[in-house]
Amino acid sequence: MPITIKDVARESGVNTSTVSRALNNAYGVNEKTRDHVLEVARRINYRPNNVARGLVTGRSHSIGLVVSDIRNPFFAEVARGAEDAAYRAGRDLVLCNSDLKAEKQMGYFDSLLAKRVDGIVMNSVAALSRAQQDQLWAAGVPIVLLNRSSVYRRFSTVLGDNREGGEIAGNYLIDLGHTKVGHITGPRTHGNLTDRKKGFLKVFHDRGFSEPEVIHGNHTFAGGYEMAHQLLGPDRKITAIFAGNDVLAFGCIRAAIEKGIRIPHDLSIIGFDNVEISQITNPPLTTIDQPKYEIGKAAIEMLLNMLAHEGNREPEHRMIGVRLIERQSCRSVAGSAGPNRKTE
Repeated sequence: MPITIKDVARESGVNTSTVSRALNNAYGVNEKTRDHVLEVARRINYRPNNVARGLVTGRSHSIGLVVSDIRNPFFAEVARGAEDAAYRAGRDLVLCNSDLKAEKQMGYFDSLLAKRVDGIVMNSVAALSRAQQDQLWAAGVPIVLLNRSSVYRRFSTVLGDNREGGEIAGNYLIDLGHTKVGHITGPRTHGNLTDRKKGFLKVFHDRGFSEPEVIHGNHTFAGGYEMAHQLLGPDRKITAIFAGNDVLAFGCIRAAIEKGIRIPHDLSIIGFDNVEISQITNPPLTTIDQPKYEIGKAAIEMLLNMLAHEGNREPEHRMIGVRLIERQSCRSVAGSAGPNRKTE
């Protein structure tokens, strides 16, 4: 049986209300009594019941983090940034994985509320409907949306600059001489991937080149593998592929290897995210880096700021810059000098 506050009171020889005030450093307990109670609590290994305390205070000192697919290394790195920030603030982080299913996502939302979490950081698997937005808002707890644009005006948001990243990828490939290019990406409803696509296509339009071929599918390794097979048929004309995230790029690389297509000699591939394992693929992946750890950290800091100003849910929107990480999965085509950049 766990040691309770009543056990501490019995061993200390004082009543339970005095023990409670002593343990919480509250007013009305003299220093000698407080020291005695704390010593007894340590000796008999008393641990506070945070669940019971949360029922009284309305605070559980825990934060919910809902991500769409923890198998994607991007979310693992985001979660690490969130966990470190929560730990430093003395908060527990409750991780939930929605498996890219909207109904599971909202089910976890209800479950976290039942656990009386103080706030929720959520990476929505798809665009939130008006009814879902109303449901989140009615919950009354601070909410920060990960990787969602400030179109959701009622909620705080934090994300990388996806459109800029798409533009960087487009300009990079064009500078290398690639004008016949394919783009593999996720569902049309995925806001971040859509913004990357818009930035990418805009560059080709602005620079007077024909629009790249775009294929939509699941933004997973398997999705990248399947979409690459569609682009890399026997009549292939493209010389480069921009993948909407690194995991899609990994699937693309696998498909190219199976077809005997050499990277980057026959085909250049650029990803997006710069997850840690992108530097150990063969060849190492050129990609667009967005600071994943900082995104997770920033989301928790924004949530804690709202909690510190109780009752204030004034939204804050942060967009974090991105940059090119040049490795060995891209090369210039014949007749192009390519950009004069140092590879990593």
